[in-house]
Amino acid sequence: MTPEPIARWHRLVNERDAAGLDALLADDVVFHSPVIHTPQLGKPITKAYLAAALAVFGNDSFRYRRELYGEHDAALEFELELDGIAINGVDLIRWNAASRITEFKVMLRPLKAVTLIHEKMAAMLQAARR
Repeated sequence: MTPEPIARWHRLVNERDAAGLDALLADDVVFHSPVIHTPQLGKPITKAYLAAALAVFGNDSFRYRRELYGEHDAALEFELELDGIAINGVDLIRWNAASRITEFKVMLRPLKAVTLIHEKMAAMLQAARR
């Protein structure tokens, strides 16, 4: 059975609903990007990154392929194709007793994918700041 926070995350991904992130993220959530070496702290910055990811990754090829669950954490393996590059990655997600996400870590491969995602995410985040 899919844990409630992951089911909610899947709904947001399927609907590309960045507005729904407010109810899913804890105020003190920590985001770990595959391209930024320091953790990003707090709901506003995590929401910005995840909203950009919903837009960048949100194409018809995106699929979660395998999911592993613990009591308060999950590993979600995904695949997609973007600009002709096959991308494979993992979302590592933790949540608290209130079913709010407290940590979100993204890992990507291959290196070409990391570079491409870095460029596209930087453009999305820059546009959002304007």
